[in-house]
Amino acid sequence: MIRHTFILPLLLLCMTAFAQEGNTGKATQIKADASYLTGDGYGATKEEAADNAVIDLLNKVRTTISSSTTEHLTEQDENGALNFESVVTSVLKTYTQGALRNTEEICLATNPQFHVMVYMKRAEMEQIFSERVERVKDYVRSAVAAEKKGRIDNALRYYFWAYNLLNSVQAPAKVKYTYEDNETFLLNWIPEQMREILGRLSMKVGTYDQETGEAELFVTYNGKPVTSLDFSYFDGSVWSNPTAAKDGMAKIELRPNVPLENIQVKYEYVYKEQARQDGELAMVIKIFGDFPMPQASCVIKTGSRGDIKRAGQQLARAINEESVLAAMNKVKKGEDDYTDCMKAIEAITNAIKTRNYNDVRERFTPEGYQMFDQLVRYGKGVIIGKPNISFYKFQDKVVARSIPMKFNFKNNHRTFVEDLTLTFNAERQIESLAFGLDQAAKNDIFNKDLVQWDDDVRMTIATFLENYKTAFALKRLGYIESIFDDNAIIITGAYVKQARHTSENGKYIENKHVKYNRYNKESYLKRLKTIFGSNEYVNIRFADNDIQKMGTGGELYGIQIHQDYYSSSYSDTGYLFLMVDMNNPSQPSIMVRTWQPERDPNVNSNFSRSDRFYGLFYGGNFD
Repeated sequence: MIRHTFILPLLLLCMTAFAQEGNTGKATQIKADASYLTGDGYGATKEEAADNAVIDLLNKVRTTISSSTTEHLTEQDENGALNFESVVTSVLKTYTQGALRNTEEICLATNPQFHVMVYMKRAEMEQIFSERVERVKDYVRSAVAAEKKGRIDNALRYYFWAYNLLNSVQAPAKVKYTYEDNETFLLNWIPEQMREILGRLSMKVGTYDQETGEAELFVTYNGKPVTSLDFSYFDGSVWSNPTAAKDGMAKIELRPNVPLENIQVKYEYVYKEQARQDGELAMVIKIFGDFPMPQASCVIKTGSRGDIKRAGQQLARAINEESVLAAMNKVKKGEDDYTDCMKAIEAITNAIKTRNYNDVRERFTPEGYQMFDQLVRYGKGVIIGKPNISFYKFQDKVVARSIPMKFNFKNNHRTFVEDLTLTFNAERQIESLAFGLDQAAKNDIFNKDLVQWDDDVRMTIATFLENYKTAFALKRLGYIESIFDDNAIIITGAYVKQARHTSENGKYIENKHVKYNRYNKESYLKRLKTIFGSNEYVNIRFADNDIQKMGTGGELYGIQIHQDYYSSSYSDTGYLFLMVDMNNPSQPSIMVRTWQPERDPNVNSNFSRSDRFYGLFYGGNFD
C-alpha cells in the first residue's frame, strides 16, 4: 500500500512533464509559422498567465495601433495633457474580448509559476479589426435611419457610440462611409452630423403655471414635432433626471412661484447606462467619452406672452395630431358610442387632474381599472395639454386615441412621455389601456400604401404592438401567456463571457460573441415571472418597426422592431422579431419571438450589409 501511495504522484508528475514537453514542441512549431500571432504570459495562476499572454499577443500589433492612435490624439490635444501610452494600452485592452473569442492556449509550465502561450491566426486578428469598423458603420446606418424619422435620441446615441468605436480602430482617419452616393470620412463627418442635428432642435414654452412650476414644452426637429428626444433641465436648484419628449410634447417641473425667464437644457447623447451592457463599447466610451459637444447645451428663452401663446397653439396642434389616424373607421360625433365614450373620457381626465381615481372606477372593468391604477396612480401620470380624443371602431370595440401624459414611476430615473390609448368593450366599459406607438411608427402602419392591409389589419397590428409593450410595463404575465402560441419558437440573446479555447476544450466550446437561448412557452414565462418579480419597473420603447406580410399562412405577419428596454436593474437595446398570426384579429398569437443585441454576421450573412435583414433573425429564418 505504501509503495502504491508513492507511485501515483510519481505517475502524475511524469504524465504532466510528458504533456508539457509535447506542448513545447507544438508551441515551437506555431511560433515558427508566420501565419500565427502568439503571446506568452506568466502568473501565479493559470488564468493570470493566460490574461497576460493575451496582452502580450495584442502588443504584437501595438505598433500599428500606436502610430494611428497617437497621430489622431495629437490632432485632438493642444495642451499635451493626454498620456498616449496609457490611451494606446487602454485601446488595446478593448480588443481583448474580441481576441479571446479567437485564441487558443497552451500551458507550457506550472512550476515555479504558470507559463501560458496563446495563439491565433493573423487573419483572425485582422478580422477583429475589420468587424469593429463594420460595427461603426452599422451604428451610423442606424443613426441615419433614426434621424430621418425624427427619433433624435437614437440618432445622437448611435452617432456618439459610432464615433467612440471609430477612435479605437487601427486607422480612424481612413474609414469611409457612403452617404447619399458620396463617400465621406467618418472621423470628421460624425461630429458634424451631430452638430447639425443639435442645431435643428428647438424647444419653446407652450404653457407655464408659475404657482406649480409646471411647464409644457413644444419640441421640434427641423421645424416638425420631434418623434423622440431625451434631455435634462435645470429646475432652478438641481439638474433633473433624463426626461423624454415624444411627438413634440414634453412636460417639466420647475421651482414653484419663481419667475421664469429662461431654462437651461442639456440634450442626452452619451447613454452610458445602455452602453454598459456591451463590454467593448463601455470600455471605449470610458477612454474617449469626454467628447465635447457644446451644442448639446442650450438655454430656452420663454419669450413674451405672445411667444408662449403661439408655442401653445403649436403644441395643441401636435396633441391633436396624436389622436388622428388617416382613413380609419372613425366614430362620428352625435353617435351613441361617441357620446358614451366621450363622457367616460371627460370623467377620467378630470379624475387624473384631481387625483380622485376612485370616482371613475365604474367606468372600467376590474382588469381595466387595475391597469389604470398601475399606470396612472403608481406612475404619477400627469396629462399634457388638452387632449383631443378620436374614437375608432375595432371589431365590437371602440378605441379612444389618445391622452398624452408624462409618467414618473418610483425608482425609475427616467421621466417619459406616452400617449395613453383606451379600449372600450361592447358594454362600453374600458377593458384595457396601452402606451401608444409614436407618430412615425403609426405612419408606417396606417399610412402604408399596401392594398392587402385593410383597416382591421392595420388596427390589429397597432393595437397588438401597443398592448405588447404595455404588458411589460404592467407585468401582465397572464396577457403575455395568452398571446403566445403553445408551440411558439422563443429565442433570447445576450452578450456572454466565453471560456477561452484551450487545446483540451477547444472542440467543445461554442465560441460566439452572443449566446442564444431557446425556450418553450412554459420556460419563457417562468423566466419572465422572475424578471418581473425582481424589478420595480420595466419599460419598453419601440425605436423602429418594419412589418411585412408573410408569403403563406393567411394573415401572418413578420414584425422587426428596434427595441429599447429599461428596468430598475438592467437596460439594453436590440432587435426584436415577432411572427404573429392575426387570422383571428381578436386573439393574435405569437408564433416566433427572437431578440438579439446587435446584427450578427452569422445570421443571414448572404445578404449585403446594407440590407435591412442582414445579421438579423426574421421570418425567412423560420419558413
